[in-house]
Amino acid sequence: MNIFDYSVPKIGEDFTTLFENKKIKIVRIVSSKTIENKQYIQDEDEFVIVLEGGAKLTIDNEIKYLNKGEYLFIPAKTPHEVLKTISGTLWLAVYFVN
Repeated sequence: MNIFDYSVPKIGEDFTTLFENKKIKIVRIVSSKTIENKQYIQDEDEFVIVLEGGAKLTIDNEIKYLNKGEYLFIPAKTPHEVLKTISGTLWLAVYFVN
């Protein structure tokens, strides 16, 4: 499998689990220009990096911008929301199961 072998959804985001075991889950996320406004509060710690494109997020009520190559660590139980993305934004998310 090639992480860059994907198509951009017309609306929303596509989530593909690349690897998962008892301690870790690695997910490829592909975002369209039009995404659902949804707040996430996850039980797992999350490390996320933008491989292509860019996004505007809120993390614990603070605005963050991520561009290609930039990454964030989001601790478990931290409210966050993707507000806007460039069409075709490609993310790699790593979730650490507690």
